[in-house]
Amino acid sequence: MNLDELNAIAKKMVAPGKGILAADESTGTIQKRFDKIGVENSEDNRRDYRELLFRTDTAMKQHIGGVILFDETIRQKAKDGTPLVKLITDAGSTPGIKVDKGAVPLAGAPNETITEGLDGLRGRFVEYHKLGARFAKWRGVYEIAEGNPSHDAIHANAHALARYAALAQENGIVPIVEPELLMDGDHTIARCEGVTEWILKEVFQELYYADVKLEGIILKPNMVVPGKKCPKQNSVEEVAERTIKVLKRCVPGAVPGIAFLSGGQSDEDATAHLSAMNALPSLPWALTFSYGRALQAAPQAAWSGKAENVAKAQAVFAHRALMNSLAATGKWTKDAEKKVA
Repeated sequence: MNLDELNAIAKKMVAPGKGILAADESTGTIQKRFDKIGVENSEDNRRDYRELLFRTDTAMKQHIGGVILFDETIRQKAKDGTPLVKLITDAGSTPGIKVDKGAVPLAGAPNETITEGLDGLRGRFVEYHKLGARFAKWRGVYEIAEGNPSHDAIHANAHALARYAALAQENGIVPIVEPELLMDGDHTIARCEGVTEWILKEVFQELYYADVKLEGIILKPNMVVPGKKCPKQNSVEEVAERTIKVLKRCVPGAVPGIAFLSGGQSDEDATAHLSAMNALPSLPWALTFSYGRALQAAPQAAWSGKAENVAKAQAVFAHRALMNSLAATGKWTKDAEKKVA
């Protein structure tokens, strides 16, 4: 492991105004996205859609510092034979890879999950590095419910995240550490704040025990928001203030960047919250985005699987990337959002 190289990769991915495009949907997940727009979930359509994104020059060159890929995508070639990884690197962005195998029920913990994928991961990292990946992603999932999350679920997922991160760094790959507390439910913002703090404290304890070097990671947490079904939906300013309060309590300044997941927020909400956080003073890390749906839902709808809609979809993607780039520097406004892509 060369920590200077890992640190340089991480800093490049979260450089001012740049964030991460999460294009790592599994075949099953992208099925749901394509069903909404009436597109067949074929390998060619998946390739064409992602090629559309990666060839959007203004977005990729100016606003996207890294792209998380699925196993299929990192091996695919564009219609003209160019590897999709090369499209990303030619734009000055960094290719990454999702390596977890998804969440499964956690034994002894009703309605809770543990993320699998550690078996054979060292060998997979060697292969992915050869394929061009320079960072990776692993997601642990938690949900607020009666009596949950339990310490067992929080500890088990933190331990798995740390083992994954250590293996990534060993192989010259920057680990994105993603502990996601879901927005589902009717819990208050105060409950989300308390559980998020508990999760992050456990995660960083396990990273320490695993000798993971914080200068060579990126954290991908949830924002502190109320549950979707909570009667009170808090202001943008309160979400920003509570999120930063928790992060300052839990995340050492050695971490180069924090790239938030959107977690089911609307496009505009995710952007507004990120911008409000970046407008706050004395932040020890870069704060940016690592969005999937909040970057892709609009261009997917504009594309709808039709070749004649590619330019329109690229314009929409470029607009969403610009909005989040502005948010990553605290300069997003509702007026900017209203401008036609």
